[in-house]
Parts: sequence; structure tokens; C-alpha cells
Amino acid sequence: MSEPPRGFPEDEFADRTARAQARMSRAGLAGILLMTEAEVRYFTGFHTLFWQSPTRPWFLFVPASGKPIAIIPEIGAALMRTTWIDDIRTWSAPAPDDDGISLLTDILTPLAREGAALGVMKGHETMLRMPLGDYERLLAGLPGLHVADATGIIRSLRMVKSAREIEKIAHICTIGSDTFAKVPAFAHDGLPLDVLFRAFRRAALAQGADEVPYLVGGADQGGYHDVISPPTNRPLIKGDILMLDTGATWDGYFCDFDRNWAVGHADDLSRRAYDVLWRATEAGIDAARPGTTCRELFHTMQSVIAEMDDQGGDVGRLGHGLGMQLTEWPSHAAFDDTVLTENMVLTLEPSLGYGDGRIMVHEENIVVRAGGAELLTTRAAPELPVI
Repeated sequence: MSEPPRGFPEDEFADRTARAQARMSRAGLAGILLMTEAEVRYFTGFHTLFWQSPTRPWFLFVPASGKPIAIIPEIGAALMRTTWIDDIRTWSAPAPDDDGISLLTDILTPLAREGAALGVMKGHETMLRMPLGDYERLLAGLPGLHVADATGIIRSLRMVKSAREIEKIAHICTIGSDTFAKVPAFAHDGLPLDVLFRAFRRAALAQGADEVPYLVGGADQGGYHDVISPPTNRPLIKGDILMLDTGATWDGYFCDFDRNWAVGHADDLSRRAYDVLWRATEAGIDAARPGTTCRELFHTMQSVIAEMDDQGGDVGRLGHGLGMQLTEWPSHAAFDDTVLTENMVLTLEPSLGYGDGRIMVHEENIVVRAGGAELLTTRAAPELPVI
């Protein structure tokens, strides 16, 4: 398996910034202030696990023209200098009395004097990654500055992937598919679930994944009841239905899909649930083409699920966007009228409830092409596999 090049050339970031600035101009924004990992990385290429620490805030200012400006703790300066960013302003952090606020004030004061509008992400699936007190103090020192919601601008950019991004996601999906194919070689009756999880992580790393930050699943007689709990040391037992759902990464991009197996033998109800979900996914693949809305995609899959779902099995949506984050916009849900466009990368994730409180989830990763959906994952077997 050949690997794509790591990172991106400068023109990738220049293009992202130019497209953001064109949207900013139409929205009347003099700049956008970004504070969260995916957004900072999207415009700079600044990629580090140091975001795991909540101690330090990180800021990126995207002006109306020109390159973004990084306002970051000094500990990140050396890495940021390896990116295409030229203007890097730092402070010795942590500094609870002034964690970058003075530097931000210097940049934003000219906008405040003009009564200009600054974009900040305020919408669903966003967060303020700085202390609320610091944010309030920053704005109090910038009278005249109007703060507008830039969520739509950033969302519209990140939902549609470049060819280079799709190449990276396809690569980690191949690694994930190859790892799932190896599960029957090490999963067996009597193996504790937590040991199985560790074996899966080792296999994914051996296949070429950089990290496996997300791995959930479940196993129980005739079907699992929960898909987000940590694994226990309960051994697999004949008659269990086992599910593993992985979000492995390569060069900062995720796959996100699952696979189901029966241990020893499969009961009829679980076989039927698997068949319904496989066909619901197939219907989603057929429907995922430019011009379809996420609402329509949701109802297409839901109409197949309705053949069997008698327990609710409600997880709120039947898939989502995928990329630098495990879950991104949009949501395949009744509330989401986002129109699918070419080069969106999505998960299709139908689920249902059946029997005595059991659930089953089936998931694949696709990219929307002009002629329809292209699978990035190796399609699951059409019948419930037995190990």
C-alpha cells in the first residue's frame, strides 16, 4: 500500500485562506478569530497532540487579506515556524493574568476603532477554547467591535474536501478495512473484550495507522446494548454479537466505521437486523449524490430500517461528515437540510433496536462524487460474519 505525501504544500493553505476571505468579504467581516484545533490546523498545517492539554489557549487570526496571524504560546513557536505562517506572535504561557489577551488586543484594536465585524464560531458543534472570563475581558477592551457568527463560513469550507484531503482519508480507511479483516484471526470464544481492544489497536498500528484515538464497541448474547462504554474483561462467549467501531488516524485525518460479527453462531433475529442495516446502508450509498439533502438521505435509510426497528434504537442521526475530526458537519438527520455536493466525505451509519433492548449499528465511509457515492471503506459482508 503506497502512502500519500504527508502534510500539504503551501498552495493548499493559500487556497483555503483565499476562499475564506472571499466569503468573509461577502459577509462583511474584517477578520475571523479561530481557537480550536481543527480550524487552526486547517488554515496553517499546525499539527500537534499538545492540544490535549487544556492549560494553554491557541489563537489564529484570519484577516480580510493576506496570510493568517498566529497568536500562540512560545512552546509552539518552533513547530509553527515550519508551516507557511510568517507572522507568529508568542507569549510565555501559561500566564493566567494575560494568556495572549494583550497580543489579541493589539491585533483587534484597529478593527474596533473602525466598528468592524469580527467573525467567531458560535454555532452547533463549536466551542470557545479559551476561558470565558478572558473572552469577556478581551471584548470589554475592544469597544466598537462587532462579533458575528462565522460558523457558516468555516463549515462551508471544511465540509468539501480537497483531492489531497480525500487521498489521506481514503488511506486511513484502507488501513481500517485491512485491520477489520484481521479480527477473525485474533478474536475468539473466551477472549476478554479489553484484550481484544488492545489487539485491534496493535493491528491497526501495524497496518500503518498513526493513532487509534477512538475505539468503542460491545458484545453480548444475541446482541449488544451499548456502543460507547469502555471494554470490560468479560470474555467473548458463543452466541455473542460483537461490534467494533474505530476512529483511526493517518496524518491527522480520521476513518470512522464499524464491523459486526457473531461469535460461534448467529441467532435469526441478529441476522435479520444485520440484513436490514446492510440494505439501509446500500440505499444510502445509492442516494448519496450531489443535490440530495441530508434530510432526504436520512429518510432513505430510515425507510429501510422501519422494516424491523421496534425498539427505537435512536442515536439522533444516521451518519455525519468526516475528516480532521471524527465527526464533522453535516448530520444525516431529519433536521439537516444541507445539500450534498461533490467531494464531501461522509459516514453512513444506520442503526436499529430489536429484541430485548438490543441494538445494532452499521457504518461505512464514502466520498460524494459527481456520479454518486464512492466507497472509501471495503464494504462489509452482506451477511453477518461468524467467527
